[in-house]
Amino acid sequence: MSSLHHLHRPLGNSGLQVSPLGLGTVKIGRDQGVKYPNGFTIPDDASVRQLLAQARDLGINLLDTAPAYGNSETRLGPLLRGQRQDWVIVSKVGEEFDNGLSSFDFSPAHTRYSVERSLQRLETDYIDMLLVHSDGNDVDILQNSGIYQTLLALKQEGKIRGFGLSGKTVAGGLLALEQGDCAMVTYNLNEQAELPVLDYAAEHGKAILIKKALASGHACLAPGADPIRASFELIFAHPAVSSAIIGTINAKHLSSNVAMAAEVIQALR
Repeated sequence: MSSLHHLHRPLGNSGLQVSPLGLGTVKIGRDQGVKYPNGFTIPDDASVRQLLAQARDLGINLLDTAPAYGNSETRLGPLLRGQRQDWVIVSKVGEEFDNGLSSFDFSPAHTRYSVERSLQRLETDYIDMLLVHSDGNDVDILQNSGIYQTLLALKQEGKIRGFGLSGKTVAGGLLALEQGDCAMVTYNLNEQAELPVLDYAAEHGKAILIKKALASGHACLAPGADPIRASFELIFAHPAVSSAIIGTINAKHLSSNVAMAAEVIQALR
């Protein structure tokens, strides 16, 4: 069985080592307003416990969650009891999700409230990487809301180990890395506009997490090409990439993604 245990890499200059694939947990928390091609059923606790154990066995140590992922954080807390030291947890701040609708609040007061709430839900004293869940106005949020100053204070208090932005623009990503530790960017076969953010991160030792790594719409590939392999070849060829987040609840998909990522990364070495 292929695993990622021996392929962990630095999460920028945070001092943390992470698996090249991270497990995204939106599907354990909400099934409304999600942009997946196929419908799915939110798995029960036993299934999620099994998925987490499988991920750990495959060498995955990075979990991606958020307050906007329904009750994802609330479920993860009890399911991770006794395992906190085995996981690097990424969560977010800024976006709330209630009754099928998103709303945003980037104020210092809400930021502090949200982080304290995430700590309670996740049953932990610290979050490894806390990202601003942008509504698309990346630069305005970072420059005018006071959110980054609040996150810096929370880092100094030891409640978060690093902070950054899950954004939508090159300017936002660059600003996020200049003043913070990490940028989560969209980078896949269809969308590579944020490449300058990856280049900046590589030059400055900052962390890059990839979202939407396996974006649907692989029509641009030659017939017979494997879209998962091609996606991973693109992503892991870039030296800045710490980890790509895969949001699956399917055990077979998880193990085949891990096997492919391991194969691609070893071939690139």
